[in-house]
Amino acid sequence: MSGRAHVVGGGLAGLAAAVELAAAGRPVTLYDQAIRAGGRCRSFFDESLGRTIDNGNHLVLSGNTSLTRYLRRIGAEDRLSGPQRAAFPFIDLATGERWTVRIGTGRVPWWVLSASRRIPGTRLAEYASALHLARAGSERTVADCVDTSGALYRRFWEPLTVAVLNTAADEGAAHLLWPVLLETFGRGEAACRPRIATHGLADSFVDPAVAFLRGAGAELRLHTRLRSIVIGGSRARLLNFAGGGGTEVPIGADESLVLAVPPAAAAALMPGLTTPQHSRAIVNAHFRLDDAVPQPDFVGLVSATAQWIFVRDDIASVTVSAADGLAEESNEAIAARLWPEVQQALRLPAASLPRHRIVKEKRATFAQTPAEAARRPGARTALTNVFLAGDWTATGLPATIEGSVRSGHTAAACVFAGASNA
Repeated sequence: MSGRAHVVGGGLAGLAAAVELAAAGRPVTLYDQAIRAGGRCRSFFDESLGRTIDNGNHLVLSGNTSLTRYLRRIGAEDRLSGPQRAAFPFIDLATGERWTVRIGTGRVPWWVLSASRRIPGTRLAEYASALHLARAGSERTVADCVDTSGALYRRFWEPLTVAVLNTAADEGAAHLLWPVLLETFGRGEAACRPRIATHGLADSFVDPAVAFLRGAGAELRLHTRLRSIVIGGSRARLLNFAGGGGTEVPIGADESLVLAVPPAAAAALMPGLTTPQHSRAIVNAHFRLDDAVPQPDFVGLVSATAQWIFVRDDIASVTVSAADGLAEESNEAIAARLWPEVQQALRLPAASLPRHRIVKEKRATFAQTPAEAARRPGARTALTNVFLAGDWTATGLPATIEGSVRSGHTAAACVFAGASNA
């Protein structure tokens, strides 16, 4: 056992780091300014709907190796659900066409050779453009690399980029999309099975982690905001927390600090740190249906404002990524725009706008453009005992749940390496 690890930030990145450290027997203190852990991954009871909902929707895949490791560690592997095979249903709201993308079992996508299995209206030659993503330089966008003239761009590349990068295809960094394709589609059907939090984000990703940490003897200090870090030489020496009179927490000679906070907060705490400066919004709408209806767990939308609809019991939850403009509209205007898309996609009978809740995350992720991606720092900092975690750090992945968890694992690995080199 080595010195205590102070983890500031209780989102998925901080939780993942804290879990890895605690599992190895390291004393851990986790701090977060909110009253509950989870950060942007949270659930809450909404009075207007009479249901517990998530602040946003997250679709993960069976090939997300870091997330799988995290869930196994906290004993929550059984808290995700989804189809037994990799199947992604879609509807084009402009034409009414419906189709399901079914991934082949092998690493080579032989399934695209069959016209009946390809996305409707697409040509075989369009799929070959994916190879350009593998060779994309850091300055290129997705639209620079793929054929933008055909149906595949409108029905696959564009919605995929917006969903994964939370950025439009004509500005999204190509080198961030390729690793996702490689780790999932590139490994065949078994790595592409969609997985959704069965009873909500908190139940699947947060509450089991908090229980694990408490069981491992970790200390959780919630509703505690870090105001500043006192630096001496090449090390962080003291944490100064806000509050009545302030609270000072010394960092011992054998102790370390993991900063798992948003990029702006990290830059304020660590002068001279380069971080992404711009963000993109995500808007989620939750509609209370008259009854629980038999539906697929989710459906992707094309030619629509939204990209995905997720159904859990009698709640239909809609996700709109890259939604900076939409986020500026009123909640009622957003609901009125999205409800007809829900009705068409789910084949619901004509009905007036039901009870609903709009959730706006105006800084959901950093803007995943080539310029902003170049500003992502690594886990190590100029201070020998301070490490960074967060989906905005240089994980090699986009700002997704998988990227968040992987960043926490990387930060924990740096803490272990620092101890071994001490």
